[in-house]
Amino acid sequence: MKTTVDISDSLLEETRKLAAKERTTVRSLIEEGLRRVVTEHKQATGFQLRRATFKGKGLQPDVQNGSWQRIRDLIYEDHGA
Repeated sequence: MKTTVDISDSLLEETRKLAAKERTTVRSLIEEGLRRVVTEHKQATGFQLRRATFKGKGLQPDVQNGSWQRIRDLIYEDHGA
């Protein structure tokens, strides 16, 4: 499929030089770049949990070996749940 794209003169010149050096075409470099961007966007759509750390030495002794039920009970203690 043919299409027209406006590219800055400096970027096009760099691309032409790279294509000549790599013995390939400007078209193939543009397609390679677009494939990379599309792949990155597909991979980046998932949720990422931010890293959150706090000062301390881990869990408190009374929950260190506790079950999730025990931890939940402590969280909701005095909150009516």
